[in-house]
Amino acid sequence: MLRLIPAPLYRMLLKIAHRLRHHVRKWRGVTGEGVSVIARNGQGEILLVRHSYGPAGWYLPGGGIGWNEAPDAAAQRELREETGLASQELTLVGAIEEELSGAPHRAHVFNALVQGEPRADGREVVEARFFAPDALPQDLTSRSRTRLAIWRGRTD
Repeated sequence: MLRLIPAPLYRMLLKIAHRLRHHVRKWRGVTGEGVSVIARNGQGEILLVRHSYGPAGWYLPGGGIGWNEAPDAAAQRELREETGLASQELTLVGAIEEELSGAPHRAHVFNALVQGEPRADGREVVEARFFAPDALPQDLTSRSRTRLAIWRGRTD
């Protein structure tokens, strides 16, 4: 049904929803849970995305965990929704306790192996592409950098 909304209008609505979520999280103060996926291709390149909402920059694919959804299922779903790719191999790297929008947040970080080229949907994600680990973009978000540092510490 949401696909019936024209992409420019959908992107505008996502920006509004992002701001509202920020205020609701802060007001509720309840611990939220999400996932981040460090997806790599056969050449070891890391998949990053640019969202149509929120602060500008490159992000690891990821998002919130749905009601009664397992973290690994959420990681697979977010990877598929944001990039059109499915993971052949998904392993939990660890979890980070942090603050998001003024409320406690637990992020489950996964390592994934993917094949194929990512597809940005032009709605939530406006760009998705692979980067060499030693040539990550300057505007990679600090949260993504933190997750990559944890992953590197566990895989070295």
